[in-house]
Amino acid sequence: MDRNDSLLGAYGLTDARDRLLSADAALAELQERCGGDLPGMLAIPELLALVQQARRMGLRIARNFSAFDGDAEVSGFARIHPLAEDHGGGCEVLVENWQRSALAPPNPREFAERLDAIDRATAEVAARLDARQQIQVLSARTGDAAGLQAAALAAPGTVWSELVDLTGITHHQPLHWRLLDGAACRFAGSARNWRARLIPLGTDPHNPQGFELLLIAEEPLTEEALSATDDAGTPDTSPTRLVGTALTPVLRQPVARIIANAETMRARLAGPLRDEYSEYAGTIASAGQHLAAMLDDLADLEVVETPGFATAREPVDLTDAAVRAAGILGVRAQNRDTVLVVEGEQGEAVATAEFRRVLQILINLIGNAIAYAPAASTVTINAQSSGEGRVAVTVADEGPGVTPEQAERIFEKFERLGRDSDGGKDKGSGLGLYISRCLAEAMEGTLTVEAAPGGGAQFRLELPAA
Repeated sequence: MDRNDSLLGAYGLTDARDRLLSADAALAELQERCGGDLPGMLAIPELLALVQQARRMGLRIARNFSAFDGDAEVSGFARIHPLAEDHGGGCEVLVENWQRSALAPPNPREFAERLDAIDRATAEVAARLDARQQIQVLSARTGDAAGLQAAALAAPGTVWSELVDLTGITHHQPLHWRLLDGAACRFAGSARNWRARLIPLGTDPHNPQGFELLLIAEEPLTEEALSATDDAGTPDTSPTRLVGTALTPVLRQPVARIIANAETMRARLAGPLRDEYSEYAGTIASAGQHLAAMLDDLADLEVVETPGFATAREPVDLTDAAVRAAGILGVRAQNRDTVLVVEGEQGEAVATAEFRRVLQILINLIGNAIAYAPAASTVTINAQSSGEGRVAVTVADEGPGVTPEQAERIFEKFERLGRDSDGGKDKGSGLGLYISRCLAEAMEGTLTVEAAPGGGAQFRLELPAA
């Protein structure tokens, strides 16, 4: 049949083992397009589910159905009539008002957002850039990108393209971000080929406030590269480095593939899918993202608990860091109708600390405030001088707050105090606040919590003034 064709109906007959024994031309063609044979096991998932249900219950079923044949969508009204055992024990299948029509093109914006979500899940290097494509913070989730992370840390404010070799691009950098989005690249320390994604931040794509940089490997790590080694070339098997050097690299890629495949199914990028199956795929993707976040937390936990761990010392404008953290979490806040308000003038609260660690703490605090405070509320971030050579930034929400007893325990390792967002969904690892306090103390600062004015919780990060 050609596209947009319709028939009065299509008929088929199955046996007690759900094999399609005979079928009209239209149904036989759909069976073959779905990978089946005639006769052979019914290969149309939507019809197979209806046939199995009717046969199991011994009842007639009549309902709408739709299927994807590889090129177009087939739909109609299916009537399933189970047969008695002396008549074969199968089912008669009649599809009335058989329609085959071209698929509607996906919404360009939704399609792009799904592709971005897949790339975020599979990226092994992620960074935040300012409007001039200069690196603010860069983190690597794989051992062969450790050198790239160290180079970015050693030269803050470097244009990202100066740290990689762009394949097939010889023009002066930085180029317009659209010309670099999707570019192939390589960098020192990794034998793999990489693809760069630049996702603009802010509401105006023509004048972005900054960028999210993702580096996606085109091939997995080899077994040799997965083996972390020390300076002597022997594997690092110390218990304190088990997750970061052994488990995390091994688990990162399969978890990323699970998330990417689930996002593909949820977005129906491979074809039409029933709503309940799309929801199942969304649940799988959320669980995978939760597992990936836990791997990140466990890796960070090893870093902050390593003897001799220290942070860099540089001037950090807390108002500027708050603005950048709020920008990174802007989409998450919009999804919950939450307003992020940043108070304070730039230059008034400058700390001596490490910028990327301050940003990490603020992202954790603001992210928690968005998750645990009521939807359609306000989160206020305020940077200020606190006197006696100290500066501070506070994050206040309008949620239920914490009691004095909870305030004493909230920074303990794996402590959650029953704080679950959305009725128990999106549970964290209970490590975020513990890691944040360890980072604050490594920068000779403090991280505390108290009741916010008017209710809610207020977290306060205090650091030495520059």
